[in-house]
Amino acid sequence: FCRPPSTVIAGSSSFFYNFRRGVLAFPAQVSYNGKDKTSRGTTSMNTIFIGIAGGTGSGKTTLTEHLAQRFGPDISVVHHDNYYKRQDCPFEERCKQNYDHPNAFDTELMVEDLKRLKAGETIHCPVYDYTIHNRTDKTIEIKPTKVVIVEGILIFQNKALRDLLDIKIFVETDADVRILRRALRDVEERGRSMQSVVEQYLATVKPMHEQFVEPTRKYADIVVLEGGHNLVALDLIMQRIANHIAEN
Repeated sequence: FCRPPSTVIAGSSSFFYNFRRGVLAFPAQVSYNGKDKTSRGTTSMNTIFIGIAGGTGSGKTTLTEHLAQRFGPDISVVHHDNYYKRQDCPFEERCKQNYDHPNAFDTELMVEDLKRLKAGETIHCPVYDYTIHNRTDKTIEIKPTKVVIVEGILIFQNKALRDLLDIKIFVETDADVRILRRALRDVEERGRSMQSVVEQYLATVKPMHEQFVEPTRKYADIVVLEGGHNLVALDLIMQRIANHIAEN
C-alpha cells in the first residue's frame, strides 16, 4: 500500500490500513450489494464484488491469480478483456484498432452479467482471443460465489460498472516496468513482434493510460504497489476475503 502511516488508503471510508497497529480495518457492519451481512438466513449467499484495476503490466492479473488460487471454488473471476466487442472486419484491420479505449469494450454486457451474478444466477461469459484480435464463439460458465473478482484496466472508468464493486483496488507500478512486462507477455504469449508491441504502446496504450486509466485511481479504496508481487498487500487482502468467506 502506498500511503503514510495511519491514513485512509484512498477515497473511501469503508476500510483502511493502520500501519502503526498493523490492522486492515472495516466497519462492524458492511452491506454488500444491498444485503446486510448481519441478516442471516435471508439469502443463500452474500457475495462481495472486488474490482482490481490498473495499467497494462501493472500486476493486477498476478494479484487476481494469487487470490483465485488461494480461495479456489469460493472465488469467481470475470475479466473485462473477455468483453472486447466482436469485430466483423479483416485481421489486418483488427490489428490497427485501439484496444485501450473504453469504446473497445462491451461494458454494458459485462454490467448485465455482473448483475445476474449478483442475483445468484450463472452466466456464460464471452471469450476473447488475443492472437486473432477478436471474440470467439466460445463462452465460459461462471457461477455465483461468495467472492467475485472483476479485473481490467478500465473497470473503474464506467460508473455503472464501478458502482457494482464493493471494494476497488488499483494496482500501481512504474511505467518502465509495465511496458517491459507487457512486451515480454505479448511476444511470448500472444505471438506479437517486438516492433508491433512498441508501436502499439506509443500509439494507443500510453496515451489511453494517461487519459482513461490513471484518472480512475481516485476511485480506488486501496492502492497497491506492484500488484501480486506486493506480498504484504496480498496477505492483507487475503485476510479480508478469508473473513468474508468464513462469515457467510
